[in-house]
Amino acid sequence: MQTIDILGVPHAYELTAPTPSRAVLVFIHGWLLSRHYWHPLVEQLSPDYQCLSYDLRGFGDSQPCQSATDRPVLVGYGLLDYAEDLALLLKQLHIEQAWLVGHSIGGSVALWGADQLPEQIKGVICVNSGGGIYLKEEFDRFRAVGQQLVKFRPRWLCHIPLLDLPFTRASVTRAIARRWGRQRLLDFVAATPEAALGMLLDSTTEAEVHLLPQVVARLKQPVYFMAGAQDPIMEPKYVRHLASFHRLFHACGDNVVEIGDCGHLAMVEQTAAVANQIRTILAQYDA
Repeated sequence: MQTIDILGVPHAYELTAPTPSRAVLVFIHGWLLSRHYWHPLVEQLSPDYQCLSYDLRGFGDSQPCQSATDRPVLVGYGLLDYAEDLALLLKQLHIEQAWLVGHSIGGSVALWGADQLPEQIKGVICVNSGGGIYLKEEFDRFRAVGQQLVKFRPRWLCHIPLLDLPFTRASVTRAIARRWGRQRLLDFVAATPEAALGMLLDSTTEAEVHLLPQVVARLKQPVYFMAGAQDPIMEPKYVRHLASFHRLFHACGDNVVEIGDCGHLAMVEQTAAVANQIRTILAQYDA
């Protein structure tokens, strides 16, 4: 793990060795998660593509400095804010061509990133990511539950025996390896309140939800979506809805892939299937 300063916040990242391919795969994690969930996928893809995974500001190991004399500048926690962080990260790492691979809300960050960097971002692959429909009662309920989760996250939760077990079953089709349950518990506790609440609340307003289809519609780059067939958080119908705003959906109808026996953590639950889909997508654009 290495760190790089972005707007006063040390950002943890991992960058694999360069390959003959010019494009770098940049992996963006979801809410209350971290870069770690990309490791199995990076292991499969890094022989052919240079891969960058990093922790979003306030999540994982990308934590604000605690020193009173080294405070980060005031920043927001909306999708565009995180897309701007991404732009600065790519600039500092001298990455000139990238494909963005975003999970869940990280997919929304990727879409905004592609919108902000039309020449630099060559394409986007959204994993368990969709939306664009504002259902007030459901969003109100989701925000309320999320706020309660964020409020009660004392560090000592990590030391409660067997508490990692529920995290191996949450939002997946079948229990994932216990090390992933442990990682989900650690990331759940590690996220700063400001980032956890800020991203949750800023990304689920009616205005923000309705903006996302507009972003997808104006993207000139190719955009692809992977849905988990049994995803309880981002159902395939919502993935297809957002995908339908992109030109590829109407041109060929195959910019959405549904992965069977898969919940909301496709890159962990069905790593090989996700890797194969990414290779298939990129093969169409490799020069």
